[in-house]
Amino acid sequence: MIRLSHVVAIAALIGSAGYAYTIKYESIVQAEQLARLQADVDRERAAIAVLRAEWTLLNRPDRVQALAERHLDDIVEMDPRRITRFSDLPERGERDDGIALKLEALGLAEPTATPGRTARPAVSTPTTTGSTR
Repeated sequence: MIRLSHVVAIAALIGSAGYAYTIKYESIVQAEQLARLQADVDRERAAIAVLRAEWTLLNRPDRVQALAERHLDDIVEMDPRRITRFSDLPERGERDDGIALKLEALGLAEPTATPGRTARPAVSTPTTTGSTR
């Protein structure tokens, strides 16, 4: 009986040692992943800080004023008389597509099938196995 209890105790000791070993290395892996994620978060925060600094630099009032003076010289105030209703617009003219007219003259106006592709069957309404359609 003593020998059986020794064997059970040794087996329990080996099992608990293996379990402790597994927990230790899983916690090390988790800590490494946490450190990587923290480093990623720190890099992203640094990138956000750089982008905010660039945004602040680009939106300085003196810079925006200089750009407005340089590029907005030709802009004039909008004349309310230029606003019109859709019904006041002229009808659209006949489409003048020279390439399409040439293709029609050659008899090539209809679309052709792409080589290497088979025509897809027409889409039909799905039916059940018991329907008589």
